[in-house]
Formats: sequence, structure tokens, C-alpha cells
Amino acid sequence: MKLQQVSDNCFAVLNEKNRVCDANSGLINRGGGVVIDTQSDLAHARRMIELFGKVWPAMPKRVINTHEDGDHVWGNQLFEGAEIIAHRSVPERMKHVANPEETRHLLHGVANEAARKALQALHPGVAAAGQQLLEDYNLDGVELVMPTTVFDTRYELDLDGTEVHLIYVGPCHQVGDTVIHVPKERVVFAGDVLFRHCTPMGWVGTYEKWFQCLDLIVQLNPEVVVPGHGPLCGIEGVTEMKAYLQYVREASKKCFDAGLTSLEAAKRIDFGPYGEWRAPARIFMNVERAYREFRNEPADAPWDHAAVFDAVYEVAKAKGIEVEY
Repeated sequence: MKLQQVSDNCFAVLNEKNRVCDANSGLINRGGGVVIDTQSDLAHARRMIELFGKVWPAMPKRVINTHEDGDHVWGNQLFEGAEIIAHRSVPERMKHVANPEETRHLLHGVANEAARKALQALHPGVAAAGQQLLEDYNLDGVELVMPTTVFDTRYELDLDGTEVHLIYVGPCHQVGDTVIHVPKERVVFAGDVLFRHCTPMGWVGTYEKWFQCLDLIVQLNPEVVVPGHGPLCGIEGVTEMKAYLQYVREASKKCFDAGLTSLEAAKRIDFGPYGEWRAPARIFMNVERAYREFRNEPADAPWDHAAVFDAVYEVAKAKGIEVEY
């Protein structure tokens, strides 16, 4: 993890491995301080606090959760007494997608040799994902702490004269997706609507909604964008991810029309210029999302998470690349 100054009063803590759960956090160091996203476990959250502590005068008065995923909310409990702000959908969604007990159970399971072997036989992708997470994360002690302030479409903060705009853009990557715009500093904290140098994943929403969100970020004309995962970028990072999504959707349509399954398509579609991104086999999720749209399925249709991890595993094996999430 490293601390990086983004603008005069904006900072970011970046997780440099850039794999699943390696989420970024932000800080707007004005008006009592605002932290954006709180990391994936208590150790990472404490390290984030330590890094931001080099520049802030005291623990922040506010926290913003950009969406409901655990890797963005599992450090909330360390900000006791802070106002925690998120979209209105986030508290209920957190109960379903950010319950730490499920991931805690997985990590304890893969740490046990007998349980790990049994899981590998049944779900090799789940076992591989669990082993990867176990390298860096420990969810022991994590408790789910909910937002205390919710909003519908927009929410504005005035931090001693610095305006901060919270803009609801979901469902895109998740239901509660929110981007944070600091116009005076020309900074956007994008959450997981933007992945940089790693393959994006989307759980709820449509391609068109994601395109609209990326176009909105471009229209905001930031000088720096802090993605949910990956290094800082400018507008080029936004347009590059949109180009990736367009590429995958177009290739998926050809495979769909040819009668291939989404897994067969993910194995066949060339990674193109995006093969150097982390976890390229996550392309399966983007192919499957496209297939759901082609089949006119609901944008919020549930995912079989074990099947997803197993499919990513199969794609990596078929492509002859490292299994990575």
C-alpha cells in the first residue's frame, strides 16, 4: 500500500498488487476530513489510517462508501463516531453482498489442508480465489457497520469552501455505485465503475449504463481520476476501459450468434491489447453479462459466485495463463 497526493487537498491510498479486494481509498483533507472507502480488512484499514495520518490533522468526521462491496466497507468499524454516507440502496445491499462471515469461512477453509483439498475437488476456482485472498487478507474481527446518512441521486458537502459532489450512477458495477467529484481540485474518485490496469467486473447493471457512467466522468473533465482498483489516471484511463467493454461486448455478440456458451466464448475471445492487465481471465464475467443482455435477462439477476470463480479458473487454464482473481 502507498500514499499518493492527488491534488492540493486530495490523497489516495493505493493497493499496488491490483487483484481482487485490492481496493483503493481516498481522502479529501478539508472540513474535518472525508475518507472514501475503508479497505478489505482491519489490517489494511489500519494501514490506510496510518498512511493518511501523515497528512490529516485528526481522524475524519466523514466516510463515504462508493458502493456495497466488502472490499470498500469492511474497515468502516474503525471510524467510530464518523458520519458514513452512501446511496440509499447500500445498507440493505451490504447485508447480502458484504456479509464478512461468508468470506471468513472461505479463508478458514482454505487454510485447512483437508478442507482445501475437498474444496479443490468440488470448486477449484473457489479454492484458488480463497488461497489468493489468504495471502493478504484476514477477516477475523470484521463487523458490518452500516452507513448513517443515505441519499437518492445527488448529495453535496461543503468542506470549508471546497464543494464535494456525490453523484449516484448505479447500477453499473454494483447497485449503489457513486462517484465523488471535487470540482475545485479537478478530481474524481470513481469507485469500482473504473478499474485501471486490471480486468473490470460488474455484478449488477448493463453495458449501456456503464458506458453512460464513463462518459459522465469524461464530461466532468477531471485532471486526475482515482479508480476503485489500480493506479491513478486521467481521462485516458476512462476511455480505455470503455474501449475494453465495447470490445468484449462486440466479440461476445459474434460468439452468441454462433451458438457458443459464455464460457466457450470467454475461452475463444482474444484478450487483445488488454492481456497485460491483471486477472485477464475475469473476461468471463463481462462475456456472461453480455450474454444475459442478449437473452433479455434482468440486469439484477443473481450470480452463482462459485460457478463464476470456477469459470474464471477454466478460462485461465484454457488460455495457459496464471490463475488470478
